[in-house]
Amino acid sequence: MPAQPGPSEPQTGPRGDGAEVIPGAGPVVGPGERATVRLRDGGPEEEPPRYAPEWLQLREVADAAARAQDLLDPLRIRQADLPAREGGAEGLVVHDLGCGTGSMGRWLAPRLDGPQHWVLHDRDPYLLHFAAVASPRAAADGSRVTVETRRGDVARLTPDALTGASLVTASALLDVLTREEIGTLATACVGAGCPALLTLTVAGRVELTPADPLDAEITEAFNAHQRRTGLLGPDAVTVACEAFSERGATVRVHPSPWRLGPESAQLTAQWLRGWVGAAVEQRPGLREPAERYLRERLAACEAGELHVVVHHSDLLALPRPAGGTS
Repeated sequence: MPAQPGPSEPQTGPRGDGAEVIPGAGPVVGPGERATVRLRDGGPEEEPPRYAPEWLQLREVADAAARAQDLLDPLRIRQADLPAREGGAEGLVVHDLGCGTGSMGRWLAPRLDGPQHWVLHDRDPYLLHFAAVASPRAAADGSRVTVETRRGDVARLTPDALTGASLVTASALLDVLTREEIGTLATACVGAGCPALLTLTVAGRVELTPADPLDAEITEAFNAHQRRTGLLGPDAVTVACEAFSERGATVRVHPSPWRLGPESAQLTAQWLRGWVGAAVEQRPGLREPAERYLRERLAACEAGELHVVVHHSDLLALPRPAGGTS
């Protein structure tokens, strides 16, 4: 495993119980950190990964339960209507951007029929190895699923880079991009006539039961933290809808909330630490009340008394097929 922030390296912010925060929980982004897959040119050659594998594995069950299955029917219809691939090749070619541990492939591949070839993109070779080893081997109808990995940024993502692609996917990626980067992604997908299924983008809304007077202030500070350095945070879905629509794609959006209760106490506790920690990093004046708040929330979580809804949105963009009409 390459050098990277590990679970033993705490992030900035209150802990409430002295526990450490898995990097990415919340997520918490340190100064100068960028997404695991960057769409921007330049920057250090080797940047630390945004997400630790421990966090990605911890959230996988909640992600799978949250993703909007209602968006799969229009995607299936689109795929069924496509002409035969050049050279007689069969099946779907799926590019998974910022694949992490490969959870998107494990969720989606078994829900689509026909042979599939997944191209997994990430900057972290350890995550790429994990994703490849743990990838599904069969589609919904038993057809073969194959994978390849591509390490590196997608800073020069162009329609040519997606030649032959049937679908672009990403999970929890849009909110850590800038407006320019989302425009680059939309241009590449639309130029290649390639649909995009972009899931689990934070919506900036959180519901905690029982309620606390500090909920709204923590939420506001966390959202401000996500918008630092030009990143879009909770504005990302709106910007992405505009970007794809302006380029002629049909766009559908569906809610995909995490619903966390006693059965997901470990994930809830890690999310709480990251969420509150980011809020305090953004507004240091919150530190004292936030420490009290986090202690009480973690105690309620451990007692099985806390329920949390973290709102996300999934987006499906359907461009006109390359060389044809929609």
